[in-house]
Amino acid sequence: MSGEFRGEFRVRELVLGIEGLALLRHAVDGDEAFLKERVAEIRRFAHADFTDLTDSGVEKLPDGGALVSELDAAAGYASWSAVYDSLPSSYIEVEEPAVHAILDGLTPGVALDAACGTGRQTRALTARGHRVIGVDQSPEMLAKAREHTPEADFRVGHLERLPLGDDSVDLAVCSLAMTHLPDLAPGVAELARVVRPGGRIVVTDMHPFVIALQGQCLFVRDSDELAFVRNHVHLPGRYLEAFGRAGLRVRGCQEPLFNGRLAPGGYEEFIADAARAAWNGLPIVVVWDVEVPA
Repeated sequence: MSGEFRGEFRVRELVLGIEGLALLRHAVDGDEAFLKERVAEIRRFAHADFTDLTDSGVEKLPDGGALVSELDAAAGYASWSAVYDSLPSSYIEVEEPAVHAILDGLTPGVALDAACGTGRQTRALTARGHRVIGVDQSPEMLAKAREHTPEADFRVGHLERLPLGDDSVDLAVCSLAMTHLPDLAPGVAELARVVRPGGRIVVTDMHPFVIALQGQCLFVRDSDELAFVRNHVHLPGRYLEAFGRAGLRVRGCQEPLFNGRLAPGGYEEFIADAARAAWNGLPIVVVWDVEVPA
């Protein structure tokens, strides 16, 4: 555990924040009945006792008393690995079609799945004929990846210190991992180092809008405690700066939008109208397609 943060999961504040964001985004052109319902729910939730699940109107909301801790990436993904593949994710659902469309246009070769986790991109790359090297700092996540794709070459390593030689792969994919780095530059520079001239790099990340508004992605740890691995806001300008420093050329950038899926059993399901109004039309991931100049 990093020790940087340990506190309480505050359902009331999160619910009120979502309701407020829905109001903010629709204050000018929102339907009057919709706006009145948001105000009414804010009043109700603001005065509700969230520790008393029998309280009228909030009996289905989760208890607000769960502990939440920040974990470093090693401890966080060791714990997260047990349930990671079973959790539905709107981020992955909108990210994968964009990534797969890029991969479908590439000639098979040697590919790196950097910060591969349980190997979902390793599976996509292998299915397209690539010989894949998967790298992750979490042995627990790599164990899951090996179960899915035993033919791939999996190695323990960090984004900032990849265990590969210079110019050793034709393609590198890094999915939803750069957000955990306080500084993008070292990770981007490493990807540029290992990809051959003329090769491609596909980087996806949680969109800075989402991180700035919502903060961290929580998961259940040890059955009764919530935890997160910190996400950092990386604005597009920072990415462009990091790509430029590494000598990379941007071919394209996509920003897939929220698809309407709310996490099953989460607090947002109980304020679904407000949650969808808050997030609809906002990009939730960013997909970068860049190349190493020949």
